[in-house]
Amino acid sequence: MAAANNNDVVIVELDRPRELRFGHKALKRMMAFTGKSVEEIEGDNDFDMEELETIFFHGLSRDAQEHGENLTLDMMEDILDYAPSMGYLMQKMQEAFQIAMRGVEGNTPAAPKTVAPTAKPRRR
Repeated sequence: MAAANNNDVVIVELDRPRELRFGHKALKRMMAFTGKSVEEIEGDNDFDMEELETIFFHGLSRDAQEHGENLTLDMMEDILDYAPSMGYLMQKMQEAFQIAMRGVEGNTPAAPKTVAPTAKPRRR
């Protein structure tokens, strides 16, 4: 079941509209594969094509799974060819990273729990 209205995904128009999302699993696998931290990946503006394919592979994996596809890294070259430009891919990747790294918006943190003072025994 696709979640086109989810606010934690970025829609990327490729061979079909695909949901780019960097959730916990995608980030963990991407960091293990690249050997870079999220901050290093996000701050790096000098990607080679293989790194870009790897990043998109991990970010698109959940969408592929939800559509019954067996996405492989080898498929990314052909899928990314559908993008109108490299700039488009970079923009969508940045949007997805920003969503993944943002804090919870609109929710006020719960107040810390306090312990009620113990009542002193009454004297008779």
